[in-house]
Amino acid sequence: MSINRLLGTAIAASVVLASQSIYAEDRTVIQNKGSDTLLTVAQAWAEAYPEVNPKVSVAISGGGSGTGIAAMINGTVDIANASRAMKDKEIEKAKSMGHEPVEHVVGYDALAVFIHKDNPANTLSLEQLAQIFGRGGKITKWSDLRVKVPGCDSDEMVVVSRQNNSGTYAYFKEAVLEPSAEKKLIVKGSFRQGTLDMHGSKDVVDLIEKTPCAIGYSGLAYATDHVSLVCVAAEMGGGCVNPSVATASDRTYPIARPLFMYTSGAPKGEIKSYMDWILSDAGQCILLGKGYAPVRSVSCG
Repeated sequence: MSINRLLGTAIAASVVLASQSIYAEDRTVIQNKGSDTLLTVAQAWAEAYPEVNPKVSVAISGGGSGTGIAAMINGTVDIANASRAMKDKEIEKAKSMGHEPVEHVVGYDALAVFIHKDNPANTLSLEQLAQIFGRGGKITKWSDLRVKVPGCDSDEMVVVSRQNNSGTYAYFKEAVLEPSAEKKLIVKGSFRQGTLDMHGSKDVVDLIEKTPCAIGYSGLAYATDHVSLVCVAAEMGGGCVNPSVATASDRTYPIARPLFMYTSGAPKGEIKSYMDWILSDAGQCILLGKGYAPVRSVSCG
């Protein structure tokens, strides 16, 4: 190869590398991590946003609310997704690390209770759920509810929960178990021993679909036609409410909850633009399409 040709090749390669470097410098990557409940909608937001701003990409990962919050505290993510509010000790630790957590409510979710599609136990109260999931609870068999479940020959309930770094785990504990513990119906507001603790929300639903004896909880957005959703009553003998986008939105469903994103300080620049878009009609309509309730009334085309 001639010297001129070698020189030309080197110059061309330098131009390509320089252009790639400039492009990389111009492009902003927002790191977003946390709640598995929010994972599907966070991915949908991330996939849609480059059409709004091609110079911004959003890197999404799950791992649970606690994982996302810890990453925000450590300064390794820009936005932490959470299906529970930050704990006081987490806020204190963030401040000690030089971060001032700012909470953003980005939607609402119904924390649904799932059973096998052949299970006839279609209505349960919060107290009964506490007796099923809570330590010291008296309901351990389906016959305790006067229910016979086809395919569940053992009659023993298979109680499906989430891992303890999950915001869904924490919210169920707070909303269902702790109030019953205060009434001395169960012990300490803790989950019973022997629960099957699943890593993700989808894992809960998948297991229940295949297990006639099972009962578990997860975000409404993970519901499928292959499982049944329990109608939940706030009080024993009271009227029950089915989990839905509407009942999560108006908070009539007893286990409705806000969904959060946390930033270190008030968001600025591209992070603020992204957060503003999430809360716009466009972002909220994506959330609605994924089975969550928007933070306000929206107009979706």
